[in-house]
Amino acid sequence: MDHNSDITDWEFALESIQQPIDMELDSGQYSSLAAPSPVHDRADVLEPFQLPTPPQSTSPPARAFLHQIACLRDYPASPSSTTVDELNENLISVSSAFFPNAQIHILPPDLLLLSSDAVYFYLGRNVLSDSSANAFNGLLSKPQSKSAHNMNVVFVPEHSAVLNIVLHTVYGVSCAHYAPAFESLSSAVTALAKYGFLPSRFIAPATPLYILLLSQAPLYPIDLYTLAATHDMYDLAVPTSSHLLSFSVDSVSDDLAERLGAKYLRRLFFLHLGRVDALKRILLPPPRPHAPTSACSFDDQKSLTRAWALAAAYLVWNAKPDMSVSTMVSTLSPLGKLLSCDICQEGLRSHIRNAIVQWSVTKRTI
Repeated sequence: MDHNSDITDWEFALESIQQPIDMELDSGQYSSLAAPSPVHDRADVLEPFQLPTPPQSTSPPARAFLHQIACLRDYPASPSSTTVDELNENLISVSSAFFPNAQIHILPPDLLLLSSDAVYFYLGRNVLSDSSANAFNGLLSKPQSKSAHNMNVVFVPEHSAVLNIVLHTVYGVSCAHYAPAFESLSSAVTALAKYGFLPSRFIAPATPLYILLLSQAPLYPIDLYTLAATHDMYDLAVPTSSHLLSFSVDSVSDDLAERLGAKYLRRLFFLHLGRVDALKRILLPPPRPHAPTSACSFDDQKSLTRAWALAAAYLVWNAKPDMSVSTMVSTLSPLGKLLSCDICQEGLRSHIRNAIVQWSVTKRTI
């Protein structure tokens, strides 16, 4: 990097603290800008550098919503004496989705939210106040400090990963490209309720956060179902419950039962019990006998009835809400090997097909 390039970078960094950040930030990128230093022979002095923004395919998802810039207000007069520690102390992190010129809303930002891990979010005060039932948990009604650009600054005790999800939800845009962890999503739903945003309204079917949460159902079925039950999000609890057919209701602890609540715990128990009862009703009736022939009398057909009863009893004894069709077929189909009558074999195959169809259409959700 030549001398002219050093001066250009220094002037650009200085300008960044004298006016709002005027740069377009890609939501999937993370970049840094540091003050240059011409000193190269000291180990405690940061050498001049400018890190290029990495391509989106290599950007760490967990850091993708941050953008760090150098804040030079507290730097010494001579940039050559700037140390690594001093530079780190003057770096500020700004959301790459909610920055001054993000144009995420028709109105320009007039409020700064500062997360617990010191990340700044620029947004419109009216967007929060109009949607929140409690003035953002009362934070908007309290006296607020002013930034250098005369913006109100509100400290929010949530981590930036959680606050990022909350703000995306309030603004009605997806945050799926950040690949947030389930723990962050769960905390964000709790934070929505805390700050006066009704979860059942902002996490309705087809909304971005609803789709993102539902994608976690195969991995965290009971956790997501509990989250939906806690905030009475019935539309989310219903499709999630289909992933709980293999869940053992015997393992429900007192704490989990309390968080689920009586209504959703009852629905989960009834889903399991209802499917087991349905399986019994489907399997217990044996195949219908056919009219006796010279090769197969009523007494001959009793052997099929007894064999079916034994196989059905085995399945019913081990009945589970998530019993697979393949288990039923592998248990019942071998009965045909014991039959010499073609009519009996066709009747058995028809009875098995009918049982499979009935089990396939049995209700799988609360």
